[in-house]
Amino acid sequence: MKIFRVVSHKRTLLGFKRSFSREPELKDFLNYLDNLKNYEKCGVPKDAGTDSSHGFDLGRMNRLMDRLGNPQTGFKAVHIAGTKGKGSTAAFLANILRTEGYAVGCYTSPHVRTIRERISLGKLGEPVSAKALNCLFHRIKPILDEAVALENGRLSHFEILTAMAFKLFDQGNVDVAVIEAGLGGARDATNIISSSGLAAAVITTIGEEHMAALGGSLESIAMAKSGIIKHGCPVRWFSLHIYITALWLVLGGPFLPHIEHIFLDKASSMCSPVVSASGPGNRSAVKGVSKSNGKPFQSCDIVIEVERDFKLFIELFDVKLQMLGIHQLQNAATATCVALCLRDKAHTKESAKALVDTIQMTFPEARLALIVAMASDKDHMAFAREFLSGGQLEAVFLTEVNIAGAKSRTTSASMLRDCWIQASKELGINTLHDGMEEYQKLFENQSFCSAGESKHKTILAAENSLPVSLRVGNQILRARTRDQTGIIVITGSLHIVSTVLSSLHG
Repeated sequence: MKIFRVVSHKRTLLGFKRSFSREPELKDFLNYLDNLKNYEKCGVPKDAGTDSSHGFDLGRMNRLMDRLGNPQTGFKAVHIAGTKGKGSTAAFLANILRTEGYAVGCYTSPHVRTIRERISLGKLGEPVSAKALNCLFHRIKPILDEAVALENGRLSHFEILTAMAFKLFDQGNVDVAVIEAGLGGARDATNIISSSGLAAAVITTIGEEHMAALGGSLESIAMAKSGIIKHGCPVRWFSLHIYITALWLVLGGPFLPHIEHIFLDKASSMCSPVVSASGPGNRSAVKGVSKSNGKPFQSCDIVIEVERDFKLFIELFDVKLQMLGIHQLQNAATATCVALCLRDKAHTKESAKALVDTIQMTFPEARLALIVAMASDKDHMAFAREFLSGGQLEAVFLTEVNIAGAKSRTTSASMLRDCWIQASKELGINTLHDGMEEYQKLFENQSFCSAGESKHKTILAAENSLPVSLRVGNQILRARTRDQTGIIVITGSLHIVSTVLSSLHG
């Protein structure tokens, strides 16, 4: 098993007086933020973080993101809430993902020396450069000015900074963003990530911090933080070597039993599977403290074994943590659980891009009919975006096949179609799909090469039958391509490829 090394986080700079350096190149941006309401300085009003009429207005943040083009839809996210340990867990997880070669965005708060520390991105994890931050600010300042005016000056320092972080992650094409909630969860400005964009929700600990702002009790704090749990997919479980499903809730803890039940009940209502990093199978331990190049680190073993209807298991020995303390071992264990839950989700975009690139290289002039069936644990939106952006698609048939001999792992054809419709809208690509009169006429008359605008639109069809998908896809290509090369691409899962090959052989 590969051993990962986790580098230190900003919170290890103990003993340094916190200072907010005024970088000259960020003068305009910092002055702009200074004119906004800053709850870190003035304190948070009573019940502001609760999901109630007294809570922060999350609609304000959604309206701001709409004006900025909804950049939060451009990447997968891990959302981390909790009283303590959020930032450390975010740093551990971001470093694990970077070590695996992913481009990672990380958004945390507060900062120690410069506001740029709150936003890191790329494969090295460096704070965003002053140049990049300044360029983005001046480019979108007219939009921000308009938003502030329309919201009667109520947009806060944290809301603007959060929006800019998401914009930077989107334009930087990060594979995954690790996002620390500011206050609570339900009404926090970071809680605008939809269930389709969320890879995992994480709750580290529950304590009495910000008690008044979060309802006055540990139970109300837990309820506020449970607001980051999003609706997953109902699933039937199999062992890990077969598959991992989508949209996890990872609990750090340990929690008081009645607090943990709040999270479990919320996850159950949202059909979101739960993994606990503090369960009985976690046998992690600190073995000692040493130095390397004059810097202290603690040597740890991290053993995660979760046994429910599913199984997660990993053993990491002699892991070197430069963040010291038993509590940091727990944060590292939590991050390890999240990484385990993500490991089957993070490759979908890259796999789709590799296939698109191969098709473009091998058949540069070809028109495509795509036939797709996918398992429930894959990133359907990222897959759709890659193909819609990179291929000359005449038609896409979203279908279903048995996976491991059953339908329980299969994503329904209609759900896949909905993902492709949403992705096409985000990319501004014209499509024909169910519910459109033009689509119905096209299939009733089979006039696949009819004149007019429909000839230039990609057809999206949910079709449960694989043979029908193949037949109609072939008809569309013959009608539309004429003298051009047309190819049918069958993808999404090896199970659909196996099914087609078996059919052809038969």
